[in-house]
Amino acid sequence: MGEAVFLTKLMINNEEMDASEGATFERLDPLTGDVATIASAGSVADMRRAANAAAAAFPDWSQTGPGERRRLLNAAADLLDVRTPELIAAMTGETGATTQWAAINCGLGADILREAAAMTTQISGELIPSAIPGSLAMAVRQPAGVCVGIAPWNAPIILGTRAVAMPLACGNTVVLKASELCPKTHGLIGDILRDAGFPRGVVNVVSNAPSDAAAIVDALIAHPAVRRINFTGSTRVGRIIAESSARHLKRCLLELGGKAPFIVLADADIDEAVSAAAFGAFMNQGQICMSTERIILMDEIADGFVGKFRTKAETLIAGHPGDGNTPLGTLINAEAVRRVRSLI
Repeated sequence: MGEAVFLTKLMINNEEMDASEGATFERLDPLTGDVATIASAGSVADMRRAANAAAAAFPDWSQTGPGERRRLLNAAADLLDVRTPELIAAMTGETGATTQWAAINCGLGADILREAAAMTTQISGELIPSAIPGSLAMAVRQPAGVCVGIAPWNAPIILGTRAVAMPLACGNTVVLKASELCPKTHGLIGDILRDAGFPRGVVNVVSNAPSDAAAIVDALIAHPAVRRINFTGSTRVGRIIAESSARHLKRCLLELGGKAPFIVLADADIDEAVSAAAFGAFMNQGQICMSTERIILMDEIADGFVGKFRTKAETLIAGHPGDGNTPLGTLINAEAVRRVRSLI
């Protein structure tokens, strides 16, 4: 990290392009403070271009048979496997994740694509009871249109692929808005889908400067062709997206913050419980939406658990994420460091 600078552009209509005004922004390596990525800073006009490209591709893609959709998703999964080293390098450089967590992301990202591929032939309608004699009433599922996926940085390959895989399997076209904290990592997902053979305009990936995020998201939600919005991130931002979607009477799917509990009963294997709790609490430096944040113990085993948990925590050493020889990498930025210190 800090040795090479990643470059990433917008991908619209299967073409890599600069932002319309030539603007860029820098993503810094959270360990060294050096520039990790120089990314195109898309404008509101660029968001409209991406949504227009997806809208233009929708009629043909929505009529593409399930077999072809399945083939392309499986091809993308295979290509993701091949390009795992490239994805790991981008993810560790931009987010400070360990190579272990990045590799887990790649494996699950490929699994998500294959699972979506398997679902292409499972989309079905239903027969509806009719009160009219001799009448046959049916409900038929149809692709919705352009789907916008807004994915976060903390599990970028898992959540970036999840944001687009099932919409594509169902015959929708997509615009993936990359996180400002890992634009290269999310951009590579678009590259993989394009290189797997997805037609022009079916998959589009856009990035933006952090200061423009609100206007960018508003423009994507407001675009007439956009029919669904998928967001994973903080509760604060999720509330804003839900309100904006509601103004336009558009459905949104939100996965927001949590406060996950870990419960240890009196008859538990304490050593196994300590190991599991440490994994849950500290994987990716505790920066996962499912990270263990509360440990609830029965009185009779509490003191023993706490002692062993402390011993376990003292072994969790942080180091250079790219080296791959420490269980912890870095926090995402200085603000995260300040927040953790304030909690302590």
